[in-house]
Order: sequence, then structure tokens, then C-alpha cells
Amino acid sequence: MAQQQDQEQELEQVSPEDRIRMRAYYLWEQATDPKGTPDEYWEQARAEVEKESAGDESAKHGVLPTPTPTPARKP
Repeated sequence: MAQQQDQEQELEQVSPEDRIRMRAYYLWEQATDPKGTPDEYWEQARAEVEKESAGDESAKHGVLPTPTPTPARKP
């Protein structure tokens, strides 16, 4: 738990552009062939980082994120 908090604090100190750059590189590494263009990875990473940042801001202000529906369990 403490390790996760340390990692989150480190990410808060990284600029948004660096977070996007790291995420884009991760997405590129995880992709299967044929790999997309650098712009595609950058845009996907930017969208993910912005979504995370928006969620972080909501949590700081006491606003809960919108819940995602879970599939119904079969009896």
C-alpha cells in the first residue's frame, strides 16, 4: 500500500507531458505488429492521462467518479 502511494506521489511530480510520453511509450511497447504511428500512441496516451487527471481532481474535491455498471451474475 505504501509503495503504491509513493508511486502516485512520484507521478504527481512529473509534468503532464512527461506522463503522456511515458504512457505512449508503454502503449507502443505493448502493441502487437503492425505497430501504429507515434501520433496514434501519443493521442491515446494523452486521452488516458487527461482522464486520470480529471478523476484525480474529482477525488480531491470530494466528488465520486461515475460508477461503471457491472455485469449481472448468473444464479
